[in-house]
Amino acid sequence: MSAPRLRTAILISGRGSNMASLIAAAKSPDFPAEIVLVLSNRPDAPGLASAKAQGFATAAVDHKIYAGREAFDASLQAMLEAHRIDFICLAGFMRLLTAGFTQAWQGRMINIHPALMPSYKGLHTHERALADGVKIHGCTVHYVVPDMDAGPIIAQAAVPVLDDDTPETLGARVLAQEHVIYPLALKLAASGLLHINGQRVLGAAPQALPALIVPHPH
Repeated sequence: MSAPRLRTAILISGRGSNMASLIAAAKSPDFPAEIVLVLSNRPDAPGLASAKAQGFATAAVDHKIYAGREAFDASLQAMLEAHRIDFICLAGFMRLLTAGFTQAWQGRMINIHPALMPSYKGLHTHERALADGVKIHGCTVHYVVPDMDAGPIIAQAAVPVLDDDTPETLGARVLAQEHVIYPLALKLAASGLLHINGQRVLGAAPQALPALIVPHPH
């Protein structure tokens, strides 16, 4: 008998493009996570309407009505408990969570970051990568810890930085890879096959891809 699928919530703040890729992957009955809730800190987030139109339960916990992060996180926790959530995917969720909330979900909450961690934590990653002149940029899925964009890494994808790139063109190339690696990372994490050893995540065997070298040798 197969293990029950993890009841998973996707937390968003905007349009939810990564949400869409997770939902598509989880439609497979053998996927180890089941999307049962899409939640946003912004009641007007376009992704909420999209999820609702597809028949998913949605909820909004508006951060603006709370006195501080602790009160917001307490309401967030209550909503997650009401939906019997096992696992959380942050997908463009633009709120810093308290240490207490993060620790309560340790090993059960993952995030996608549009850079190759540990580089370029925080915002404006594509602009900063271009300003630094890097030749390779990318994205990372990681477990969430109290420190921002600092948790153990599950999966990464790299893309070349082209001479004529703008933050928008580079960001679009990275986003396409986010849609590939986030469902893969959720599948690995929800399968119970991963083991966290300090900052290393063991059991996430890399795909058989050639190394990306920029410029490519002739």
